[in-house]
Amino acid sequence: MIKNALLALAISTAAFLPQASAQALVPPPVEAFFDNPEFGSAYLSPSGKYIAARVGGKGRRIRLAVYEIATGKANAVAQFDDADINQVQWISDDRLLFNSMEPDVGYGQMRYAPGLYAVNRDGSKFKRLAERSNPFIRVAGGEKLLPWHTYMMPQAGKQDSEYTYVASREYRGMGEIAHVTLLRLNTLTGRYTSYEGPRHVQQWVMDYEGEPRLAVVRHEGTASVHYRDPKQNNAWRKLSEYPRYLGGQNAFDPLAFGPDGTLYVRTSAGQDKEAVYTFNLDTGKLSDQPVVRVLDFDFSGRLIFSDKGLRGVRFITDAEGTQWLDKEMQAVQDAVDKLLPNTANVVTPAHDAQATNYTVKAFSDSQPAVYFIYDGARNKLIRVGDKRPQLKASEMGSRALVHYTARDGLSIPAWLTLPNKPGKDMPMVVLVHGGPWVRGGSWEFDEEAQFLASRGYVVLEPEFRGSTGFGAALFRAGWKQWGLKMQDDLADGVKWAVAQGHADSRRVCIAGGSYGGYAALMGLVNDPELYRCGLSWAGVTDIDLMYTGTWYAGNDLSESYKQYGMPVMIGDREKDADQLRRTSPLLQAARIRQPVFLAYGGADVRVPIHHGKRFYDAVTRTNSKVEWVEYPEEGHGWLLPKNRFDFWTRVEKFLDRNIGTGAKGGE
Repeated sequence: MIKNALLALAISTAAFLPQASAQALVPPPVEAFFDNPEFGSAYLSPSGKYIAARVGGKGRRIRLAVYEIATGKANAVAQFDDADINQVQWISDDRLLFNSMEPDVGYGQMRYAPGLYAVNRDGSKFKRLAERSNPFIRVAGGEKLLPWHTYMMPQAGKQDSEYTYVASREYRGMGEIAHVTLLRLNTLTGRYTSYEGPRHVQQWVMDYEGEPRLAVVRHEGTASVHYRDPKQNNAWRKLSEYPRYLGGQNAFDPLAFGPDGTLYVRTSAGQDKEAVYTFNLDTGKLSDQPVVRVLDFDFSGRLIFSDKGLRGVRFITDAEGTQWLDKEMQAVQDAVDKLLPNTANVVTPAHDAQATNYTVKAFSDSQPAVYFIYDGARNKLIRVGDKRPQLKASEMGSRALVHYTARDGLSIPAWLTLPNKPGKDMPMVVLVHGGPWVRGGSWEFDEEAQFLASRGYVVLEPEFRGSTGFGAALFRAGWKQWGLKMQDDLADGVKWAVAQGHADSRRVCIAGGSYGGYAALMGLVNDPELYRCGLSWAGVTDIDLMYTGTWYAGNDLSESYKQYGMPVMIGDREKDADQLRRTSPLLQAARIRQPVFLAYGGADVRVPIHHGKRFYDAVTRTNSKVEWVEYPEEGHGWLLPKNRFDFWTRVEKFLDRNIGTGAKGGE
């Protein structure tokens, strides 16, 4: 049993950062929160002797660099003139696999796929492996490459040779994956062999030796898990089948294979919370008791193995943490925590269990992630990068997981972020997460919430019914409750915050993107007395439009989801037609009289811009207080820093006019 991981830390300052006055007169600029991170992560080589990192700088492309820990030597081993290095993976102690991205090009203007490349850690034997575009004409005698739709696998494999597995995707419709073919690729020569398996595979799972062992098939409304059985000449056999979108008694997510061949899975096993069980491959049954159960949360995380077995469990409760089963690793964790007492510290070992170097991600609710190498032999930390070095923990707000009771008695978790100098009856933003079938947040540095808190706003982020991560009861309570009880949960959160003295009932705005944008607009419809204003970006404005699109633009929701998922989880177009009309911001637009801010991406295929344009036309017939912005090149969210800066600057001004110091009667 793992207890909640939230650490009661003295985090008003961070031990390893220069300090500034907590009474900063000028809040940090918008760029400090929403520019591309200066450092993403550190990737430890299998032996633990080297670190690969994505490094950049203002006005410079992000390069791939390798740092030799023993000597301190760093060497840039790969870079592009027209793209940044993106994902990175060690495939051996000598060789790295990586792809690219175009960070200053919007979704609608992207010219290239990520591509696929390999290089040795000294910069030698660079090899281009996959196309970045779909070539219709190929030059005679040109280099033969894998197609553009070839991607890195999430599992690194055995990491002991120039070979690795990659995934080649087949698409159907607007981005729906129809099948994933597994390829065994030689990264020195570019030659590969295809791996045969079931049809309609969406996910492959490797065993501890790095070989394909499980295939998860998702087709139409059904999901199934298939096992490549070494006891039957590696023939495939089905382990389980269940409804694809709705789950069920036989549903489980395969997590990993241990070194002894044990399969670990995540499932609820008929309970409210998902936990980790072992799955008997001979009998098809789960273990009687879970191997890992996380108190009050569904299990989310991964298992860390060595050749001897399960070494530790990485999990997320309210915060990310690790429970070490290995005494040596627990001693390492204790040593790191002693050196960094003011942060939560996620320690990751190398693939080689004998290695004495580790990566450390240090963070808190007020401290953006800082990355270190911990040299266990010398008990020394080496700082390798900061995600957002311009922001100081001493100037940020505090964040906590709270609970309140909805009007029907359901307990609702929520994230409460308070400004650096909280007071009584402050202006508040209810920030609604998208999805909605996701978990909204955790105890960590959240750029959006901290930006708003730095401007003097309390931020409440409810994990309303329908959210995942907090058990099946909360999740399933949200089915067919768009605009209804899901909306009530948000309103009840406002009343709770007012009763606690956090928020001024006269100065509350509701905001969110995607589903959160829908909820913001429905909040203005359902509870006009609670919300002074609303902000919706990339927001759904009509559920029926999600089903149909328009004659000139569809969306990327799969036809199988529309047929097997949406009617049960959101609403049936025919049986629930009256409910869908009553819960449509588009059809209820005349009831909205408060100020509204709308933002959309012109290239969005998840919530196409016609959602926004049709709603704008409807609401402005009776409401003159509507602000509209369109980013033509953007998709479902803002990829370009310049657009993020513009958007959040507009948000800041809109809030200030309506509930901030610029509002009539504001303080």
